[in-house]
Amino acid sequence: MYDILMVEDEEELAGLLRIYMEKAGFAVAWVASGEEALLWLQREKVKLLLLDITLPGIDGFAVCREVRRAGSTPVLIISARVGKEDQLNGFRLGADDYIEKPVDPDLLVAKISSLFARAYGIASEKEILYSGNLMIDKSAHRVYKDKMPVELNAKEYELLLLMAENPGKTLDKDFLFNKIWGADSFSESQTLTVHIKMLRNKIEENPRKPERIKTVWGVGYCYEEL
Repeated sequence: MYDILMVEDEEELAGLLRIYMEKAGFAVAWVASGEEALLWLQREKVKLLLLDITLPGIDGFAVCREVRRAGSTPVLIISARVGKEDQLNGFRLGADDYIEKPVDPDLLVAKISSLFARAYGIASEKEILYSGNLMIDKSAHRVYKDKMPVELNAKEYELLLLMAENPGKTLDKDFLFNKIWGADSFSESQTLTVHIKMLRNKIEENPRKPERIKTVWGVGYCYEEL
């Protein structure tokens, strides 16, 4: 599930805004027309709609009307049309906020974060952990490497998160095992070694020479920020 669907026909602007939003931790999908947006929303769910008004074919106002009929997904209009009537029309159709072009990316991210906090009761930026080219989305339990999803099982995810939240610290094997599997687990301690190996295969550039998850011989493992 994406956080944001951006509906914007200016490809260069869309690319720039996408960089800022993804840097802030949001997973962003992009379409260039109102028709594409409505088709996309029939197939997928999204947490917020970032919507231009002046679009080829169906305009943003019509998209906003259809989205609001279907549910309560937050809608943030982004437009060069900033006259009073345009803004009032957007709000009448159910938009939650309206931002003027040219866009200040920092202001845009702040408005998006505010809408997320109001709609979902969370401060979204606190749910994202960055570690070099890794991004850990704690609310969705998803991990991305170079913006591409990394498929981890539940224990791999828990193990990575625990270590990433304690960078530079040597974590004892028994501590890691008890924390992830529990002291009363019937699993064997070798399970930790196997999961470390699987994790390295998925996040290290060269799993045979790991740079993130370092072995501290006789003790445990140390996670290094890159």
